Amino acid sequence: MAVERILVVDDEETLCEVLKLNLENEGYDVDIAFSAEQALTLDITQYSLILLDIMMGDISGVKMAKMLKADVNTADIPIIFCTARDTEDDMVMGLNIGADDYIMKPYTIRNVIARVKSVLRRTRNHKMCDTPAEKQNTLQVEGLKLDLEFKRCTVDGVEVKLARKEFELLTYLISHRGKILSREQILSKVWKEEVVVLDRTIDVNITRVRSKIGTYGSYIVTRSGFGYGFRD
Repeated sequence: MAVERILVVDDEETLCEVLKLNLENEGYDVDIAFSAEQALTLDITQYSLILLDIMMGDISGVKMAKMLKADVNTADIPIIFCTARDTEDDMVMGLNIGADDYIMKPYTIRNVIARVKSVLRRTRNHKMCDTPAEKQNTLQVEGLKLDLEFKRCTVDGVEVKLARKEFELLTYLISHRGKILSREQILSKVWKEEVVVLDRTIDVNITRVRSKIGTYGSYIVTRSGFGYGFRD
């Protein structure tokens, strides 16, 4: 398997060097950048994960993350924010942008390495299941099965009728199981054709899907202030 590449972006040069040394000891290929401006001169698509400080120069970590998430070529690269900003609002903001984790300074190297391994493992698992219908025709979690080609949902072998958006919503959640998805992410993927969609629309469809898939409805979890997910 190819060595996974990590980009560390932080204006604290000593911290970058320490992270680089320890991550390389874990077998990763690591590059460092001391500003978002410097990082954006690199080919971001080559990286498996980005460790990103929030408070930097003219281009903050938040702004850089928004730029990457807005670009189809880099939108799926996982981002872990590393920052001294430790309020709940800051954390929610970071996760709503699309960050995969949020580590508050001061932190231990052991904690960072554990978070990196967790996010990369989750990303690898998602890539295995988040493939186009022509490559993967079904998604299945125990007795819950989605036929992506024929748009058919069965629960323990019995077909369940799902409306189009309900089916697409459940497909998206299962394809990213183990991860909390923000409302913004869900809206952009499931309701991308619509001009205006209220947050309440997501809540209503979540409720309907839960009721229709029986015992598997409990697999759909709600994280207040963060979003929804499908547990492993």
